[in-house]
Parts: sequence; structure tokens; C-alpha cells
Amino acid sequence: MTRSTEQKARDFQQLHQGPAAFVMPNPWDPGSAKALASLGFPALATSSGAAAMVLGRKDGQISRDESLAHARALVEAVDLPVSADLENGFGDAPDFVAETIRLAAGTGLAGGSIEDARGDPDRSLYPITQASERIAAAAEAVRALGRPFVLTARAENFFRGQPDLDDTIRRLQAYAAAGADVLFAPALPDLAAVRAVCAAVDKPVSFMVGIPGKSFSVAELQAAGVRRISLATSLYRTAMAAMRRAAQEVIEHGSFGYLGNL
Repeated sequence: MTRSTEQKARDFQQLHQGPAAFVMPNPWDPGSAKALASLGFPALATSSGAAAMVLGRKDGQISRDESLAHARALVEAVDLPVSADLENGFGDAPDFVAETIRLAAGTGLAGGSIEDARGDPDRSLYPITQASERIAAAAEAVRALGRPFVLTARAENFFRGQPDLDDTIRRLQAYAAAGADVLFAPALPDLAAVRAVCAAVDKPVSFMVGIPGKSFSVAELQAAGVRRISLATSLYRTAMAAMRRAAQEVIEHGSFGYLGNL
């Protein structure tokens, strides 16, 4: 039986309250979403990077309309909760971020993330007060929906070349107070930093796997206190790497040995 949008959102909400961490992989189109759903994952998420790369662009180079259309396609492909990478909400003003949340919920998404990096070329961080106001506006929009929608707030320090753990924690604490349901600091350098973040906040923490040397096992992350694990662009990049190897075999050797792996 197909679950309603509200039921999928409630299921997604409950996943964060379980005793174990869950993995939420990131498909890049409806076909990959169906493939991942068939393996038994409990939820899926969009990746802004993968969504851009399938269009031949870089992360951060798709519009809000394109992002939401991509999310809707994944939502309609599977009977699973889908969360969206909503970048910085696609605008600076809190009201604009709130509108992004309302539009995202309208696609059937079960949740979405808002980051605290600006959309300008240097991708600098918003001041913590402004960043918190943006999360508060998003949380108010969630409350007005009349159904669950898991709001994730991202502190981008380590991902944007500002590796300050104390500031990361202060930001996450502020975002929790502003109404975020889940907290996320991509690119933390080691498990000690992951443990410090998890110990410092009272909301579920999400972790992004995909950076060599800064990705850890499910068991290690769960022991550190993480409750949700996403895979960012790593599955898309894995698929593209396999395609490139196969194509190189054809063009360099005129053989088709890759067929044996199908």
C-alpha cells in the first residue's frame, strides 16, 4: 500500500528517534531512487551536488525551481520518505527561506536542510544571528504546514574552509534553539569532532559520508552519537567512475570486459 505524504513524513521523523543510526543514501534520478529503495533503505535524500552534476553543472548552480522539480521526481518514484538538500534556501532573507520550505513541502518531501553559507562566489557563512533567524523562519513555516517536516540545519564551517569546531558547535546549538529538528556539520575532520558535536547538542545529528579520510563506518558513527548518515554525491561519483572505466576499456582496447560485471 502506498503511504500518504503525511505518513511518510511521520515515518521519517520517527527514524531519527530510534536507538540506531540509519543510512539515507542520495540518488540522482528516479531510476537510481528505485534501485536504492529496492535494497531496503528506509529513506532517501537529494544531493544538490548530484542534482547539478546530472545537468552538467557544479554544486550550487541549480535554481530553486530546478531543485524542487528534481525532488518531486524522486518523491514520485518511490514509496519512501525523501529529504531534500535545499542549499541555503536559495535566498538570503528569512522570508525567502520560509517560502522555500513551504514549496518543498508541497512536493511531498518529508524534510529538508538549510545551510548557513551564502550563495555568493566565496560561499562565506552568514553571521550566526542572521543564520539563526533564517532557521527560525524555516521552523515557523514547518509549524504552519499541519504535518511533520524534518528541518535540518547545517553549519558549514568545515565544508567552507572555516574549520572552527567551537563556532560550529555554537552555531548548531543556536539552530537547535531556533527550531531545527536535526543538526548537521559536514566535513568534520575526525571522530573526536563528531563525538564533541553530538555531546554538545540535544537534537539528532546527521553525518555526511563521501570525503576520503573524513568518512567513518556506520558502527563508528553510531557509537559517536550520530543518528543519520547520508552519502552525498559519493554514489553518483561511484557510478560515473565505473562508466568511465568501462568506456576507457572500449576506446583503449576495443574490448567489452566490463559486461562481465553487469
